[in-house]
Amino acid sequence: MKEATKASILLVEDEENLQEALKLNLELEGYEVTAVDNGTAALKAVKNEYFDLIILDIMLPEMDGIAVCENIRIQNNEVPILFLSAKNSSADRVLGLKKGGDDYMTKPFNLEELLLRVEKLIVKNKKIQDKDSVPNVYRFGNNTIDFAAQECVGKDGKHYELSKKEAMLLKLLIENKGEVVTREKILQVVWGYNVYPTTRTIDNFILNFRKYFEEDSRNSKYFHSVRGVGYKFTEA
Repeated sequence: MKEATKASILLVEDEENLQEALKLNLELEGYEVTAVDNGTAALKAVKNEYFDLIILDIMLPEMDGIAVCENIRIQNNEVPILFLSAKNSSADRVLGLKKGGDDYMTKPFNLEELLLRVEKLIVKNKKIQDKDSVPNVYRFGNNTIDFAAQECVGKDGKHYELSKKEAMLLKLLIENKGEVVTREKILQVVWGYNVYPTTRTIDNFILNFRKYFEEDSRNSKYFHSVRGVGYKFTEA
């Protein structure tokens, strides 16, 4: 792939030889691949990391792929899921799609077709996730942010310098105004890798934003923490 940042894929497959072959071929295509062999490990990975796509077998030990998919969707995680299964009846396909899958391929499969479907799902999801970019100078309330200069004027007229990551996080939240941005999404976009700093790191950034921009930092008007999910920017 040509993107500066590799798209990341979670591969959930318990058949060892198939898992190794798929992981190798996906990596040859330029993807970053995390491979696990059971449903419990899959849910743990999704909780701790951001993925651009999940390739999910249905017949897994401990927890089947349908249950894994349902759990992911309960968490309001919109990551694309491609089911890859030996279960090939129409009823199986319909069930997989009804439970939250975006695509369904049966084993045995054509590798070239799989790679094409993977690419299309990732590209489609990227288009959905990419919001209209905010202007270099953005104003709300009595506040002004200059993203190009990495500085802002807060509620009290004071000027503040912004770190690069502060500016990136502000832009991400404003681009998604009115919507909750998940912790995983923030860490992938702002930090750009899958070994994350703690949630407290983002909390500290949000506390800084409240200090700069909120009239009453204990009664936030613009920057909100949504417990267990993520963060949101709203504008009255």
